[in-house]
Amino acid sequence: MARQVITFRVNGEERAVVTAPNRTLLNVLREELGLTGTKQGCDDGDCGACTVLVDGAPVLACIMLAAQCDGRDVTTIEGLARQGRLDRVQQAFWHEGGMQCGFCTPGMIMSSYALLQRNPHPTDEEIRQALSNNLCRCTGYTKIVAAVRRAATYDEFSPRSESS
Repeated sequence: MARQVITFRVNGEERAVVTAPNRTLLNVLREELGLTGTKQGCDDGDCGACTVLVDGAPVLACIMLAAQCDGRDVTTIEGLARQGRLDRVQQAFWHEGGMQCGFCTPGMIMSSYALLQRNPHPTDEEIRQALSNNLCRCTGYTKIVAAVRRAATYDEFSPRSESS
């Protein structure tokens, strides 16, 4: 099969990958770029474990061809932390216990991050709607919603002082 060069920004870094045109973004991220934080779950767009951001919007990397990302910006879970510090959404998930086995967590965090970028103070219903494409088989979503709510109260990289 013919191969093609895909050039895109991944977590702020310009990357070029030579790959087959039928390769998914998920496979290229995990197998060719070594970014294994994006999880491979259902492989048909049902679970959301593979959620990444393309040009700031959440997408399911298991059903998006890598070639569709040529010239675009891709952010994975590895790209959220800055200067060795977790992003506010990552901090909130840790603080609230918004994960159990952790398999769905990267996709949940990426969907939550995208929500807070476009709506800094969402309601619980808006949070649930934004996470409706992400499945968790361990929790009842209560702690996940609480984590997103908490992240909305954080400054960019650190929690505000609060008693808890």
